[in-house]
Amino acid sequence: MMWRNLCLLAWRSAWFRKFGLAWVVLSIALSSFLLLTVERIRHDVRHNFSSAVSGTDLIVGARTGSAQLLLYSVFRIGQATHHIRYSSLQKLEQDSRVAWVVPLSLGDSHRGFPVVGTSAAYFDHFRYGDQRALVLAQGRRFEQTFEAVIGAQVAKALGYHLGQSMILRHGAGEIESNDHADQPFTVVGILENTGTPVDRSVHISLAGMEALHLEWWAGAPMGGLKNAGPRMSDHSLTPRFVTAALVGLKSRSAVFSVQRQISNFEAEPLLAILPGVALDELWTGIEMIENALFLMSGLVALVSLAGLIAVVLTALEPRRRELAVLRSIGAGPVRILALLGLEGFLLSSCGALWGLLTWVVALWLVAPWVQAHYGLSLTMGALTDHEALLVVGVLCAGTVASLLPAWRAYHLALIDGLSPRGG
Repeated sequence: MMWRNLCLLAWRSAWFRKFGLAWVVLSIALSSFLLLTVERIRHDVRHNFSSAVSGTDLIVGARTGSAQLLLYSVFRIGQATHHIRYSSLQKLEQDSRVAWVVPLSLGDSHRGFPVVGTSAAYFDHFRYGDQRALVLAQGRRFEQTFEAVIGAQVAKALGYHLGQSMILRHGAGEIESNDHADQPFTVVGILENTGTPVDRSVHISLAGMEALHLEWWAGAPMGGLKNAGPRMSDHSLTPRFVTAALVGLKSRSAVFSVQRQISNFEAEPLLAILPGVALDELWTGIEMIENALFLMSGLVALVSLAGLIAVVLTALEPRRRELAVLRSIGAGPVRILALLGLEGFLLSSCGALWGLLTWVVALWLVAPWVQAHYGLSLTMGALTDHEALLVVGVLCAGTVASLLPAWRAYHLALIDGLSPRGG
């Protein structure tokens, strides 16, 4: 009964000062919202990051750093320093321990989106997330030399549809004169959204990539030739070099032995990395950005709690008469302490609940837009354990923060008795 009366009294007292305390609740709600948002983005970015490729046992490329190989082969970031011979991959494919090899040829672009030359095995074996396969939302795979399959984000950003003609550009796209204008490609397929770099990629066949660079040298066309059609029959479209390859093994237990064999490959220097290990190393390198964001949210929460202390402390002086009246009807200093602490808990609870509800609504509204524009899949599920701990932490911190003014009120009650000074 005592606690029930205290709760009722704390609520009515806070409601009497609702306009001033509303700003405290708003600041606590904002800090809760920011903490939950940063934590969900951190969790989902890491999940999307780690799920960009799955089911691949090894990534093979030229000798370079493991992070660099991962970045340009999976995330299409940066450029390869060297290429590898296609014949080396063919030898690797003949290994009895190897189940499949997906070659990747990179280097060209289309209006800022990377172009990936690959084989039909890419659509059969590439996996992302929880072993999810690529699915065509429209059309079919490429079959002819000058056909392309584009990612969902490419189609949305450029407004492309099946049958669309597109001109690819040599390199990253800085030099307009490097357009392959004489060899347009036709969009024959559009992939479903994956939330991975696949969405931002234009996929063509290895033969198509090779055809684009016939009679090119050092990044420029030789002799200004414009019509490649008549000379196609004079050249083999089997690639001589590719950028990297994804490799799947028949048994994961052979991954280290195959990795050592590739590292000791005699025909040319090669590097084989484990995607999961390389992803962890790369994430560790950028983890300080994640920590900085979380620190900023924590500072916002700290400022909100400081505001709670300031508002309650400021309100104590005008409330000395109220506290004296409570003393006159039998409320001891301990109950005064409990009353102020309870008020802080109620304010923190309202703020945390308001922030949580705002976060849920914002997540529901913004998640599709973030997915469409940034390729980041924000999960819509229940609170994770860490997020729930953050909410509980806000409640506990708000209650603890209210103990300082509560302790001050306790001493005022002892000093004033029934006759508050200045009253």
